[in-house]
Amino acid sequence: MAADSGTGAERLAALADERVDHRFKGLPPDADGLTVGELAAQRRNLFSGGFTTPVLALSAERLDHNLRLMETYSVRHGLSFAPHGKTSMAPRLFQRQIEHGAWGITLAVPHQVRVARAFGVQRVFLANEVVDAAALEWVSAQLAGDPGFRFVCYVDSVRGVELMDSALRGSRRPVDVVVELAAGEGARTGVRTEEECSAVADAVAGVDTLRLVGVAGYEGEVPDADSERVRGWLRRLVSLAVDFDKDGRFDGVEEIVVSAGGSAWFDAVADVFAGIPELSLPVLKLLRSGAYVSHDDGHYRKITPFNRVPEEGSLQPAFRLWAQVVSRPSVEQAFVNAGKRDAAYDLDLPEAQVVRADGGERPADGITVTGLSDQHAWIRTDEGVELQVGDWVGMGLSHPCTSFDKWELIPVVEQDGTVVDYIRTYF
Repeated sequence: MAADSGTGAERLAALADERVDHRFKGLPPDADGLTVGELAAQRRNLFSGGFTTPVLALSAERLDHNLRLMETYSVRHGLSFAPHGKTSMAPRLFQRQIEHGAWGITLAVPHQVRVARAFGVQRVFLANEVVDAAALEWVSAQLAGDPGFRFVCYVDSVRGVELMDSALRGSRRPVDVVVELAAGEGARTGVRTEEECSAVADAVAGVDTLRLVGVAGYEGEVPDADSERVRGWLRRLVSLAVDFDKDGRFDGVEEIVVSAGGSAWFDAVADVFAGIPELSLPVLKLLRSGAYVSHDDGHYRKITPFNRVPEEGSLQPAFRLWAQVVSRPSVEQAFVNAGKRDAAYDLDLPEAQVVRADGGERPADGITVTGLSDQHAWIRTDEGVELQVGDWVGMGLSHPCTSFDKWELIPVVEQDGTVVDYIRTYF
């Protein structure tokens, strides 16, 4: 059955009715049996309200700031925004992003679309080619059952078009597709040349089950990416849209989709998309950056476009992982009780930021995370650094895409430590 806005709204509201229990790490043991809404209403303090370590916290103020900043950025540059939801897979954050002007949500695989639909998301951009027959049959049923549902996905091969057509025959509505232009030789997915793009578009035109609505890709995969190379690829993408339009490939659609934009080069996307010439139809300039919602203290902090264009504003890292010192075997070594099960580690190690002891906080000067085991972080301390068993260490994390997936229920914490909400994730 297709998800509708009523069902989605009801399911969002029902998140507050889920019972707190052993499934959700870090939450107070004495909260077992309470609903999430009841626990949030208690406004417990993260440090004195019974939470156990390790515990991941999402800053309420910084989350709000990041949502507002990207909304403003998109409007300023004339972009529609479909943030990549696979970063968080959190329906409450999907809702908040849409409330802050998002056109819809970008996702990567059919399972994620099912989550979004269960919670009422009406516009989905799937940044992948879908060739799974069972998934395509489900998408077809969603489109048939909900006239207001908009679904767009990649195609990047004639073979893919053939498989999609085979699975979708008899569908009431065609599936909207965009030809994915690869970011270059050695990049990830996508069609490598414009000639091959035309062949894929011809294949789409030859079936009734698909409808070509635009072009798209991911500039973050440009080999040896720099501003010149990224902009060069983006100009190729725009030229492809222009050529397709001249050839009449978009006849019968309402708008032409031109989409790109990870979290590293969205300034380049804004610049190049601003120069898209007038086409035969309105153009949906769709930006897909997703990591902004929580930002980070590692990878994205270093590469955010706001570093290059500071007058646009600044994103703020919103995650902090709290762990407790459980061993201090020597003056230069300590271990805290958070490891690979709790912290993102695929790009950068966690960054020790603050120490909390005896009710107060101090900077974690001279304290460095040097490695992660399954349930421990290895910490090196400089000479003279005070750090005792029982102290809490607050760490910044790198790469939000692999932070959310380790926590199913994340406290949203105000600056004074008051927990005001909880974010449920579905990975």
